Amino acid sequence: MNNSQFEKIKNGKGFIAALDQSGGSTPKALANYGVLEDSYSNEEEMFKLVHEMRTRIITSPAFDSTYILGAILFEQTMDSKIEGMYTADYLADKKEIVPFLKVDKGLAEQSSGVQLMKPNPGLDKLLERANERNIFGTKMRSVIKEANAEGIKAVTDQQFEVGKQIIEAGLVPIIEPEVDINSSDKEKSEEILKDELLSHLNKLSETDNVMLKLSIPTKANTYEELIQHPRVVRVVALSGGYPREEANEKLAKNDGLIASFSRALSDDLNVNQTDEEFNVALKEAVDSIYDASINKK
Repeated sequence: MNNSQFEKIKNGKGFIAALDQSGGSTPKALANYGVLEDSYSNEEEMFKLVHEMRTRIITSPAFDSTYILGAILFEQTMDSKIEGMYTADYLADKKEIVPFLKVDKGLAEQSSGVQLMKPNPGLDKLLERANERNIFGTKMRSVIKEANAEGIKAVTDQQFEVGKQIIEAGLVPIIEPEVDINSSDKEKSEEILKDELLSHLNKLSETDNVMLKLSIPTKANTYEELIQHPRVVRVVALSGGYPREEANEKLAKNDGLIASFSRALSDDLNVNQTDEEFNVALKEAVDSIYDASINKK
């Protein structure tokens, strides 16, 4: 493990950028950027276009380590290059931003009010490649739709089982049991989830470290105990579909919680913008998310 990167993620001021849209969400991400589906005819062309979008974001002067601690990448992005360097190396060496990798293979069908992660038999090999590419940590997402105790327990059990596999590979896992912001019993789900997470955290050894990526809680500071837990490197928040202004407002009410936004970061970016327009739009997004992450109410 890179100790300086660990220290940056644990104690640095800023937020984590999520640039990890996968095969299923890439067309939507491109469409939001102004690149419609008739611009590409196959998956290879699609991923080339999304890498161009991510490259434009990462190489922008607004994508600055003063404000951004880390960035989460998709597998194809990890294996692609920016200015002749693999993306993670470019982030770490040129930008001083810590690289993470999305490692899950998407969501299973809903059962017991949740969506578990699909099976991932190739994870060990992916983790080997992540180490070769100088990745610091990983991210994996499940979704909670209902306050179903059995389902939420299954989500956390699976997340920590895979998390230990990632720890054994020498990486820091970001455990992401997202609670759907449109759930009618979101606050109840968050209480159950907090208890399940604490139960698992308390069973970790003193050498095991994880991060948590959670929906911004309905009740401010619900996750304070998680943020203070000795086995938790950092707790970050997903925007979950909230517009950036609303996500920032909710985030700022939670002490110690920092952003890991995706769409809320890139919503105002467009392929047809000049570089100046693009950089100004990205800078405005970065500044507002940074402020919400460090200036608490």
